[in-house]
Amino acid sequence: MLRFTHDRSTKMLALGLSVKPCYWDKSSGMLTADCPERAALQSRIDSTLAGYCKQMKRLEALDIPVTFDTLFERTAQYTSQLVYSYFERQIAAMKETGRINTAIKYTATCTSLGKFHSAKLRFEDITSRFLAEFETFLRGEGNQPNSIATKLSVLKAVYNKAIADKIFLCRENPFALYKVGKHWTQTRKRSIHKEDIQRLIQSESPVTRSPYTEFARDIFLFSYFSAGINFKDIATLRYTDMEEDRIFYHRHKTGKAMTCRLHPQAKEIIAKYARSGAMREDYIFPILDRHIHCTEQQIHNRVHKVLIHINRALKSWSRLLGLTTPLTTYVARHTYATVLKRSGVSVALISESLGHSDLSTTQIYLDSFENAQIDAAMKNLL
Repeated sequence: MLRFTHDRSTKMLALGLSVKPCYWDKSSGMLTADCPERAALQSRIDSTLAGYCKQMKRLEALDIPVTFDTLFERTAQYTSQLVYSYFERQIAAMKETGRINTAIKYTATCTSLGKFHSAKLRFEDITSRFLAEFETFLRGEGNQPNSIATKLSVLKAVYNKAIADKIFLCRENPFALYKVGKHWTQTRKRSIHKEDIQRLIQSESPVTRSPYTEFARDIFLFSYFSAGINFKDIATLRYTDMEEDRIFYHRHKTGKAMTCRLHPQAKEIIAKYARSGAMREDYIFPILDRHIHCTEQQIHNRVHKVLIHINRALKSWSRLLGLTTPLTTYVARHTYATVLKRSGVSVALISESLGHSDLSTTQIYLDSFENAQIDAAMKNLL
């Protein structure tokens, strides 16, 4: 047995080993040289003892008093695990539940973390200084502020989940002092005017070899006329999601239940791609095939591939219309929100229609003040 003494109290810990008394040297606290299977038995004793010595040093380094409570009872709840292996567990769980985009963000963060700190990294090693040095490393790697913010936000989420899962004992959370939000920067507004939408509708198709040219315009307009619905949500819309003049779906990004009335223009686009003999379970748009794209990974790969073609085709439309803001599927979502705001619709209502969880997210989509409004206001300066 191992005997621990603290403040005149003693605690005995059974090792599950036994030898005859003649094989034990009390003075050295070790097995005698002639003990049968000495090497294996002594190794088990030394390994257990070394583990507790290491645990004591760890507690001392964290300024945690070494007591029977901290050494045996409290720490017994925690499972030692490296940061990278815990990251891999989270990524695997996300892929299993179909959260592919989130898994990609976590993978990118884990990869950057591995480049920065290639040695074995434990959660206890992550301090305010560590985060500041990681930030400097990311900037040196060419990461933009929002990319740095994303990776540090992911690391923060993993760190806090590890605390909740009792992976380690956290004495002081470094993210309480290190503010991730300072890295977020407002990106350039990506919206066009209502007049540009009319021009897009009325224009002849640009001369390109891409079979996606017309389809790209239809998808852009469908998003605009359907409350800024995201491209992946468009791709996964099924006929069963339509009921009379409305569509019902869950946002892939947040899981929030969404619905909107089908604008006449949106209904025309759906009718354009209607297929005879289509089943209720079939996808509305010719992006996914329910017989081919069955897993979340297959769906993700196909949606990503088609999105690249669509955004490439939308660039041709941008050049044709002479737009300073290059068209993308995301611009359709921004434009929907901005046009509503310019029409006097409240930010709260726009936020609800976009499926945002808070108004601050919606505000990123919108200008705080239109330039024309500012110009008009400045006439009152004199």
